[in-house]
Amino acid sequence: MSQQQFWNEKFTKDGYLYGINPNEFLASKLNLFKKDSKLLCLGEGEGRNAIFFAKNGFKVKAIDVSNIGLEKLQKRAKEQNLDINTLCIDLNHWQANEKYDVIIASYLHMYKNEREELFLKIENSLNIKGYFVAEFFSQNQLSYNSGGPKDTELLYTIEDFKNNFNSCTKQISEEIVFLNEGRGHQGKASVIRVVIQKS
Repeated sequence: MSQQQFWNEKFTKDGYLYGINPNEFLASKLNLFKKDSKLLCLGEGEGRNAIFFAKNGFKVKAIDVSNIGLEKLQKRAKEQNLDINTLCIDLNHWQANEKYDVIIASYLHMYKNEREELFLKIENSLNIKGYFVAEFFSQNQLSYNSGGPKDTELLYTIEDFKNNFNSCTKQISEEIVFLNEGRGHQGKASVIRVVIQKS
């Protein structure tokens, strides 16, 4: 099954798998970013983060492999009179040819051997002083049933971030949090949170 088929199957169901509220960690960093900034959402799914940042005055572009997820995003954006640019593509095929002030992601499921290339593309896509802010499931998430993959190759370690983003300052932490994100993420979880700024 392709990544697109996998995520389309999840997003075809009624409602929003991870709810319509933004990821709490990403939303908490709103004041770090200048309003009117150019912001990119990676692996954005049904659009909960993109909608939030667009409503707060950012110029938002959202990328996801699921055309169904992005269609649901655009439906909500239209209802709220928001202009969000979307691109349906596998992140392994994304070409980093634009610059952004902010790049965000919540729970990107990328295999370990795909990350170095993706992280380099993110770093290259940031303007100087630009931010990459994201939350990922850590390998310790295997101890919890609140969501996320059950394959360690799709889960993250702090070293994944320490060993990349060499032109950036990095704040990296592993934390136990309580997720309340739709039916997809519910309960105690082990996550890695990053705030990375290009120097």
